[in-house]
Amino acid sequence: MAKLAYLDCASGISGDMTLGALVDAGVDLPTLNEAVGSLGLPGCRLIAEPVKKCGFRATQVTVEYEPEHAHRHLSHIVAMIEGSRLSQSQKTLAIQIFTRLAQAEATVHGVGIEKVHFHEVGAADSIADIVASAVGFDLLGIDRIVASPIPTGTGKVQIAHGECSIPAPATAELLRGIPLAPSSIPFELTTPTGAAILATLVESFGPMPAMTVRQIGCGAGQRDLDEQPNVLRLLIGETANADSPAEQRPVWVLETNLDDVSGEMIGYCTDRLWDAGALDVYTTAIQMKKNRPGVKLSVLCHAAELAAIEAVLFAETTTLGVRRWQVDRHTLSRHPHTVQTAYGPIEGKVATLEDGAARFSPEFESCRQIAAKQGIPLNDVYEAARKAFDAK
Repeated sequence: MAKLAYLDCASGISGDMTLGALVDAGVDLPTLNEAVGSLGLPGCRLIAEPVKKCGFRATQVTVEYEPEHAHRHLSHIVAMIEGSRLSQSQKTLAIQIFTRLAQAEATVHGVGIEKVHFHEVGAADSIADIVASAVGFDLLGIDRIVASPIPTGTGKVQIAHGECSIPAPATAELLRGIPLAPSSIPFELTTPTGAAILATLVESFGPMPAMTVRQIGCGAGQRDLDEQPNVLRLLIGETANADSPAEQRPVWVLETNLDDVSGEMIGYCTDRLWDAGALDVYTTAIQMKKNRPGVKLSVLCHAAELAAIEAVLFAETTTLGVRRWQVDRHTLSRHPHTVQTAYGPIEGKVATLEDGAARFSPEFESCRQIAAKQGIPLNDVYEAARKAFDAK
């Protein structure tokens, strides 16, 4: 049974809002403080208190820590996390979030990731926010996280490099490929810390998926807004169709029409798209302006790979524009399986159909290697694999 979490980011997201929502949803505060305390940050601890935002109850988490003047590099933070008492899965998740943040900062400043000099996000409170959030989500045992489109707010924000428009440069970089929601509130609603957590943990964005809600946590932001409650809601539950072998998840479709690119270039681009994390890549013959024959190049991907896929399309083709939209994809549950045949073991996948029946699909590469090695028709290998599965 899959455990889902939905982040309702009506007022954006920050590290302290995330922590507040996690604690409000039932994550044990002493356990989070034990994790933060093992980082070696002097006097650093989390304090939670109930508050009201526009009349709605929420939990506000603040970080107490001794003043410091340290500006850390990624390597310093990674060493701090590796030396802590976090579990391996918690360490990995926390490092992934900081690495995602460092990649965004490196892009913004045009330097290598190892030279990124964290300012606000390298401070003790931000380190505690990210590490405790990683620990909290790990403790909840979430299988999949979905979030609403993200409002960033409007206006200006003061950062270490001066005054910047909202979203701040690193925040904007982290939100590449993530759907944004309109907002006229003149404050920074989504911070770099919140954006890094989203970009690392969230699998898809859109409306709340079908689920049975079991827990709800409300995390308060520090600022009071006149227009709406400054609250992040975390809804935790289970898939409504947990016993179904099929699963529905939103993915993105990207398409572009090409009439001046050679077949070899399209083939190379296709390879790059697979490397960038595409779920599917295919071409369609089309007729374009002035009766020119062309090719429609289509790609399927998750939201997290959207920016990388689009970058490949612009870099490896002559296209001037890419169409993209979100769709629901209905997939069957599947798992790897190996069958034993007279030709040897053959790998494949077993899919479970809606009626509970199982279907085996041999892997091409496994069949190809046997056919080539033994000098037999490829179709004979496929047939042997299917018969071996049916006979079991």
